[in-house]
This record gives sequence, C-alpha cells and structure tokens, in this order.
Amino acid sequence: MRTILLDRPPRRRPDPARTLLAVSAERTNWAGNLHYGATRIHTPASVDEVQDLVARTGRIRALGSRHSFSDVADTTGELVSLARLPRLIKVDRAARTVTVGAGLRYGDVAAELHRRGWALHNLGSLPHISVAGAVATATHGSGDRNGNLATAVTGLQLVGGDGELLAVRRGDPDFPGAVVALGALGVVTTVTLDVVPAFDVRQVVYDDLATDTVAERFDEIFAAAYSVSVFTDWAGTTRAWVKHRVEDGDDWTPEPAWMGARLAAEPRNPVPGMPAVNCTEQLGVAGPWFDRLPHFRLEFTPSSGDELQSEFLVPREHAPDAFRAIAALAGRIAPVLQVCELRTVAADDLWLSSSYGRDVAGFHFTWRQDPDAVLPVLAEIEAALAPYDARPHWGKLFTAEPEQVQERYPRLADFRRLRGEYDPDDRFGNDFVDRYLG
Repeated sequence: MRTILLDRPPRRRPDPARTLLAVSAERTNWAGNLHYGATRIHTPASVDEVQDLVARTGRIRALGSRHSFSDVADTTGELVSLARLPRLIKVDRAARTVTVGAGLRYGDVAAELHRRGWALHNLGSLPHISVAGAVATATHGSGDRNGNLATAVTGLQLVGGDGELLAVRRGDPDFPGAVVALGALGVVTTVTLDVVPAFDVRQVVYDDLATDTVAERFDEIFAAAYSVSVFTDWAGTTRAWVKHRVEDGDDWTPEPAWMGARLAAEPRNPVPGMPAVNCTEQLGVAGPWFDRLPHFRLEFTPSSGDELQSEFLVPREHAPDAFRAIAALAGRIAPVLQVCELRTVAADDLWLSSSYGRDVAGFHFTWRQDPDAVLPVLAEIEAALAPYDARPHWGKLFTAEPEQVQERYPRLADFRRLRGEYDPDDRFGNDFVDRYLG
C-alpha cells in the first residue's frame, strides 16, 4: 500500500535549467574498488529538489555513504546523493520513534538520540554508514535477540518515479517488501525508526580463543552478552568482542578467563596488528550504547579503505558446520585476508533481508584489496557454504549465479510484483537489481 503524501502544498515545478543541484566529483565507492558508471552524481539540498530531479530524469539511483563493495548502488543513468538534505532528527516520545533524514549517518543520529535520552536497539560495526543505505541492504550488528538495522524501521518516505512523495508504514500489507528494497522502489528521503530508552554497555575483549572452541560452543559463546563478535585471521589469532548491556544496579565484572580465552589487558583493534586508537572503549568501562556497540569511533576513519569485503549469512542451526567448512579453507583464506568476523542476527519478516524467516550467523570477510587473488578464494568459500543455504550480503562481493541467489528468497515473486507497482517504468533499477532480482 502506497500513500501519496498530501500534507504539504503542491510543488512549484521550476524550470530545470534554473534548478541548482550540486554535482559530486567523487566517482568511486569508499574503498575505491568500484568506479561508478553514472553520467552524473547529484547532491540536492532539499526534498523538493529530489522530486524535481527524479521527475525529469530517466534511470536514477540513490547513493548512500558509498560503503557498498558490490555494484548495488551503481547505474549507467544518474545518481543522487542525499548527504546535503536538511539534518532531520525528530523524536516522537509518545510513539517511541525518531524520523531522520535518509542520508544521515548512524553515528550522527545516535549521538543526538542519546542526548535526548533515547537509543536504537543496535548498530553496525561502523557508525559511518548512512541510515537509508544500511536499511536498504539489510546491514546488521550482532546479538542473538537483535534484528538487523532495518527491523527498527516503522515508516519510509520516498520519491516515486513521477516525482510524487509517497509513504509506507508498518502495518501496510507490502511494508515488509518495501524496507529492504535495494533502492529499487524509489529514492528514500526520510526513515522512521523505533527507539528505546538510552542504555550503557561494557565492552571487553578476550584473546586466544581457540577456533575448535568456537565450533563446539558456538551457541554458548554468542548467547553470552547483548552483542558478541568473534574475529579471526585464520592464521592463529582469534578474539571475542563481548558487549554487555548495563542494567539498573548491574555490578557485572568480566571473568579473567572465559571459554579458554583470557581477558585482554589492553585495547584491541579487530584487525590484528592495527592500532586500537580508532576503536570504541574497551576494558569493561561502561559507556553509552552508541560508543560501545560499534567497533569503531565516528571521529576516526576505521581503516584506510584499502580493502574488499564479503559476507554470507547461514541459518543459525548450520553455523557450527559452516564454521568448520570455512576453517578447512584456512590455508587458502589467510594469505589474502585482513580479518573475518562472526556475528548473529535474529530472524525478521522483511522479504529481501538476509535473515528473512530465520535466525542467522554471519561470516564476514575483510580482504586485502587484491581482486585477482581474492575472487578464486571467495568462490571456494561460496562452494563450501552452498550446502548451508547461505545468503550473501547485498552490499558485499560475491560470485554466486543469479539463480542461486534468487532461490534463497521465498518472497522474491512478491517483491517483483511490488517493484512493478512502484516503478512500472523501471526508473530505479540497475544492472545489479536486474541481475539478481529479475
């Protein structure tokens, strides 16, 4: 169900020749592995400008914070970045929601929410990612009971193909298909999210966690705290990031030894050998949720960006076997890897979500930026995970054939119908969407 917004006066359609739209000169994604094929990258300063741009443009795609490594956001038409839209952060205390500008970064939203006494249920590893881009690709944090970032969405405002401003809200029949939509239904301009009262988190790191222990006690490890991540380089260094939510009267203190691992006495960086200065505070020091749930601090670039990334999400019951299958390839993986992160995500009902209908475990790979060396190894990993019904993250690199990806999304036919209703002229598609969604 689409609602045409009528709570604002009709737009005065300006002469296109007089519309002032900044055009971005940046032509690559964050890591530099992808050069956008768009003819122009617009950076409008208002929703009205977005509407006018869409109404008079052929194929057009929204561009987030450029953290995708796949060509999910690329187009041979035109791109529109929402980074210059007004800084909207509007809290509805009664509804326990916040409405934010789609181009804002999670870190900016989180700090302001906390100042007002509110929080989001979870955050990704990086606070630098844009809200709309993360939602559209089902980006996630970690935690057995935590859904991905898109599960907090209660409403979207988007610009349709004719420039109309549309709204979709939780409870609408097609809402689960419109949230994680890879930008294929329109240009999202605002996102409304559930909020919860602000809370604190203590973060500790355990060194020297045995990989055999991870496989044998997987469920126990990831149930140990509000959010848990395990990092390994598959060459002998494996650590656990344990993030404990602080409750009223909480006197929790970390054990010096846990799962055969030992409590780190100094801060760590998830990437072995990298400095910890750009990471969020550890050592069990309690602090606000937005400065503990991500691994990296907003004021620092987490790395040079000289990397590639892949991620595969498997049903939770297959996680130990999937872990062993990857471990069998450690000798192939380690030479081209920076670090591998394991996380867990709760099931949801969002049609194109990688956790649709099932709790999942995510296996995330941060590679050295050497595509010729990485891609053969990536194909071996995908082959090893094939028996476990792995779904690739839409914004990361993968080599699976489109038919293999499509068969893992049982609501794909429903999404195709929805796409036809929202975008009958195929304004918001691109090669990636056409390839993997049909």
